[in-house]
Amino acid sequence: MHPTAQRLSQRLRARGLEVQITTLRDSARTASLAAAALGVQVGQIVKSLVFLRQQEPEVVLCAGDRRVDAERLGLVPAPAQLVRTVTGFSIGGVPPLGHDTELPTTVDASLRRFEVVWAAAGTHHDVFAVRTDALIEALGNPRVIDVS
Repeated sequence: MHPTAQRLSQRLRARGLEVQITTLRDSARTASLAAAALGVQVGQIVKSLVFLRQQEPEVVLCAGDRRVDAERLGLVPAPAQLVRTVTGFSIGGVPPLGHDTELPTTVDASLRRFEVVWAAAGTHHDVFAVRTDALIEALGNPRVIDVS
């Protein structure tokens, strides 16, 4: 297992999430690529996106078949270097939790359509499946809303 994925696995375990990390042969950098590699619906892929709200970073977890309406939510995309600095992961491999910095998190309510979702595990090739309700619970107190 890649050291970054191993580090994430330990962080998730500390939050009470026992997950099995899967390493894909091909890149899972986008929701479409990940869904194709896993044989699941694109909506089951969790996009972990970092935005700025009044210059403060915030994570938005969005279903792979949806787009975040950043303007409606009062958000602007965070620069790639800031994403890496606050999460510890590069864009395309950012997991939904287990970041270097605790960040406020907004969850796309449409993810609840699925019992199980898939998320990046720190690299472009590593992913993990998690029950949607377990993911939301592990986040602590996220805001769950329609993000599109």
